[in-house]
Amino acid sequence: MKISVIAALVLFFAVASVPRPDERAQILASAYALIGQYPYSWGGGHSGSAGPSLGTCKGYRGDIKPCPAERTHGLDCSGLARWVYEIAYDHDVLGPGTTDDHLGRLRRAAVPAPGDLVFFGTAKRTHHVGVYIGDGKMINAFKTGTIVRIDPVNALDDLLGYYRM
Repeated sequence: MKISVIAALVLFFAVASVPRPDERAQILASAYALIGQYPYSWGGGHSGSAGPSLGTCKGYRGDIKPCPAERTHGLDCSGLARWVYEIAYDHDVLGPGTTDDHLGRLRRAAVPAPGDLVFFGTAKRTHHVGVYIGDGKMINAFKTGTIVRIDPVNALDDLLGYYRM
């Protein structure tokens, strides 16, 4: 009897942690729609509400000098994730902040599924996030000088893991 209860609980939590097909479809549709549409802008996507905005040069360490963020209307990686999830869930579920702030609102996915967010860095300090689309690929705002695009997950060498609502 105890074994069947434990098995039922394991099955419940395994199924509950997988995004519903309609959620995955909305997340993916939102992310795909932004490919090629917006440039990377350090701090972009974090004005009062989710969506493209001018960035900031505060904390900028990119290769392009002088910092173009304050004159670039676009998205940084966490701004992209925030906006994609707002479009999909019809409200700002991730809220403002950095990749560290967003990670704290999510739970780790044991098995990655399209629509999960893929984080890079360490559990104490993340530095990048993309929207996982399957087959080892993600949609992301990669760095200054790029537009929202598809990249392999291994484009960065410090994968932390996959996370979802």
